[in-house]
Formats: sequence, structure tokens, C-alpha cells
Amino acid sequence: MTPIDLIVTVCAVLSPTTCEETHLVFSSNVSLKQCVMAAQPYIAQWVGEHPKWTAVKWRCEYPRNNQKASGEPVWTAV
Repeated sequence: MTPIDLIVTVCAVLSPTTCEETHLVFSSNVSLKQCVMAAQPYIAQWVGEHPKWTAVKWRCEYPRNNQKASGEPVWTAV
């Protein structure tokens, strides 16, 4: 399985101009385009667990050596 970085831009619900990127790990054998299309339920799960934030955009990339994704994989597909 290839790790894919799901990079989600989230903004504070009470301050919509306060935004940051969060990195989540996908472990999957899908393309970056498929990752972007399949990410919505996992982003919704993250937002449900972090109710002070709302997702405004996202993208998928292959991880770079100097970046670390947060937490455990949010999605594993075979």
C-alpha cells in the first residue's frame, strides 16, 4: 500500500478567516485523483470529531520526507 497525504484546509467555525492545513494519511492503492474523490466521508468524520472546524478544500499528495501527517491512517483500501 502506498501512503497518500490528504491535506485538508480547515477554518474555525467562529472565525472563518482563521484557517490552517491538516494532514491525514490514506493508505491505499488508489491514484491521487481517486483519493480526492473518495475523501469526503473521511473529511466529514474528521470534522465531526473536531466541531470547531469546517473543511473548505482538500487535495491529495504523495508524502514528502520533511512532512509528517497527523494520527493514524483514516482510510485503508485494498
